[in-house]
Amino acid sequence: MAGTITALKFQQHNKERVSVYLDGEYAFGLPAMEASRLRRGQVLSDAEVAALQALDEQQHTFEQAVRFLGYRPRSRAEMVRYLRRKRISEEVASDVLARLEKAGYLDDEAFARFWVENRQRFRPRSQRALDFELRQKGVSRPTVEDVVSEQDDEAAAWQAIEGRLSRWSGMEPDELRRKIAGYLARRGFRYETISHTFRRACQALQIED
Repeated sequence: MAGTITALKFQQHNKERVSVYLDGEYAFGLPAMEASRLRRGQVLSDAEVAALQALDEQQHTFEQAVRFLGYRPRSRAEMVRYLRRKRISEEVASDVLARLEKAGYLDDEAFARFWVENRQRFRPRSQRALDFELRQKGVSRPTVEDVVSEQDDEAAAWQAIEGRLSRWSGMEPDELRRKIAGYLARRGFRYETISHTFRRACQALQIED
C-alpha cells in the first residue's frame, strides 16, 4: 500500500486523530501527535505504511483498555482476558500491557486493595470469600494473602449485619441465630465468627441468647 501523502486531515468527530490520504484516497488514521511527523508529498513504502498502521492499532487498543479501566480498576489477568476477547494480536497486547503497567494503570496489589476496601465498605465478605474472589480475578496467591490477611473478619461480619439489626429486632433468639448464620455463611464467614457476631447482636438488641 505504498504511496504519496496527498492530504492530512483532522477527523471531524475526533480532533485528536488525523486521516492520512495516499494518492488521493483515505489510507489510515493516526493520533495527531504521530501524524505531525508526516508531511504532504512524503512517499511512504509498504513497510512504513504497515509500521504506521501497527502504531495506530496499538494506540487504539491502548485507548480501549483505558476506557475499560474507567469502569473500575482491573487485575492484569482481567485485562489480558479483555484483550483476547477483542482478538488483539499477542504482540500488540504485550505492548499495551507494558504501557498500562508503566503508566500505573495495572497494579495487582493496588487492585486487590481496592477490591477489599470496596467490599468492606459496601458488601463485607470474609477473608475466605475475598481470597476466592481475587483468585478468580487472576491475582497471585502471595498478593492475595498479603492483602486479605489485613482484614479483621469479626469487624467485617459485624459491619455486614449491623444495618439489618433494626429489622431483626423482634425475632426470637433461635430465629435471629438462623438469620445471622445464613446471612454470614453466604458471605464466607466461619462458624466461630458467626457465633461471636450472634452474641454481639443479642447484646445490641438486648436479647437473652
